[in-house]
Amino acid sequence: MRAPRWTAAVIPLSIALVVAGCGGGDGESGGGAGDPQKNENTEITVFGTEPERPLVPGDTNESGGSKIIDALFTGLMDYDPGTGEPRLANAESFELTKPNEYTVKLKKDWKFHDGTPVLAKNYVDAWNYTAYSPNGQQQASFFAQIQGFDDVFTEDPDQDGPKKPPTPPKKTMSGLKVIDDYTFTITFTKPHAIFKTKTGYTAYMPMPDVFFTDKESYLEHPVGNGGFEYVDRVPDQELRIQRFDGYRGADKPKINHVKFRFMDSDAAYVDIKGNQLDFLDTLPPQAIAGNVWQQDLPGRADIADVLANQTISFPLYDKKYQSVDFRHAVSMAINRQEVIDAIYEGTRKPATGYGVPKLPGWEPGACGKWCEYNPEEAKKLFDKSGWQGGIEITSNADGGHKEWVEAVCGQIENTLGVDCTFVPVQEFGEVREAINAHTMTQIYRSGWLADYALVENFLNPIYRTGGSSNDNGYSNPEVDAKLEAADSAPTEEEAFALYHEAEEMIAEDMPSVPLWNNPSIYAWSDRLTHVRMTPKRELDLSTVEVK
Repeated sequence: MRAPRWTAAVIPLSIALVVAGCGGGDGESGGGAGDPQKNENTEITVFGTEPERPLVPGDTNESGGSKIIDALFTGLMDYDPGTGEPRLANAESFELTKPNEYTVKLKKDWKFHDGTPVLAKNYVDAWNYTAYSPNGQQQASFFAQIQGFDDVFTEDPDQDGPKKPPTPPKKTMSGLKVIDDYTFTITFTKPHAIFKTKTGYTAYMPMPDVFFTDKESYLEHPVGNGGFEYVDRVPDQELRIQRFDGYRGADKPKINHVKFRFMDSDAAYVDIKGNQLDFLDTLPPQAIAGNVWQQDLPGRADIADVLANQTISFPLYDKKYQSVDFRHAVSMAINRQEVIDAIYEGTRKPATGYGVPKLPGWEPGACGKWCEYNPEEAKKLFDKSGWQGGIEITSNADGGHKEWVEAVCGQIENTLGVDCTFVPVQEFGEVREAINAHTMTQIYRSGWLADYALVENFLNPIYRTGGSSNDNGYSNPEVDAKLEAADSAPTEEEAFALYHEAEEMIAEDMPSVPLWNNPSIYAWSDRLTHVRMTPKRELDLSTVEVK
């Protein structure tokens, strides 16, 4: 007999996440019909940044690599490019068959770019590979709720010390079982109702057999199952993809050729004005100041209210940042609204917590007084902290970051009476290298762009001990316990309340300083039509066409 279908609290995601400022219907911008022949023969160029890591979904958690992974792969679920709502993709069905178990059935006609079928084992093998800690995959923590995760993942006992983590007793999670070629089950240690929504994220992509049998071949020429396949790349310059005509998803692209160009945003802005670049997802401060973009790009720029925030983070493994009084002092020394008005023409909103407006499940205000500009209290806390020497903040200087970091540093210096210096690097990859190696000694630029539209995504990966993007070593067992309780809450209302409580606890520790939300002003060339920005701040490659 058929197994009973259980009900669970499912987080509603019917909210429209992208707000077009000037564009046409359905969130699309750029007038005119597409030309089928030009769609076939024209290569469009899209702004990008050099991926930090090899193009392996389980090891990619930064935006430069993620936008390419999103083009190359499609998971069990994906997200509507206009609203962000989750929808079935490679999954034929995805049902809760027990309170703590999902059964997934795959569509049978899907193939990888090398012609091999996408089977249940391709998901199970990929998830086990990512979770197995000796493989060193950055996204391992996304599988923490699956039964048997603790058997395949062990923590480093002394973080950056000489000790190595013990070898896990097993290589596969007991909670993943292949039933047949197109069916598998996922069992959790506790109910985890939001898991289905999460599986449109890159960490959960299937991997082809070649990844496991000839990894070097895969790394040289990545093979996915998405709407585009890999062509070639020139490191630090560009990467090319082309439409995969065997793609079975509902979001089949019309354009045939795409080139991601790796460049700084100031140079990209010059090229987008001159129609030498076809799409730029975020305009630099030189374009925003005085709203000059409106004169420079009439009819081919728009505003999208994407789910992203800007923060600065403290490398807590460096003992000089251990004082919470110092961290609170830095936050309270920043006049967020003043920076927003001076640098961004008022297009941002000051942060009141670690989430952003319009994020499902998020309630503003968790940061409380710690995110309010209070120079007198900031100075008292700073003096109490015993901080010695000057303060340094580092970031790549391109991409429009130099201006706001210098403004923030100036406010900190004026309020706290201590030298504050912006220390620029040539490329953000240099910052990421130090962050990943836990050798960062300066406060550094950070921020978050949603992987999927849930408040949980702004908390678990970043602030849970061992989270996939917990880059600064923050750890609080009480926060971990609160997040775990939220993950397994029986109703959405209870989950949201618990996430808010966890967020308040994080603000009390202030491992990073929330600054403001990050909407995107984006632009396109004269030859594009049906341009749409997704909630993940990416060009919707399924709708864009060439006139």
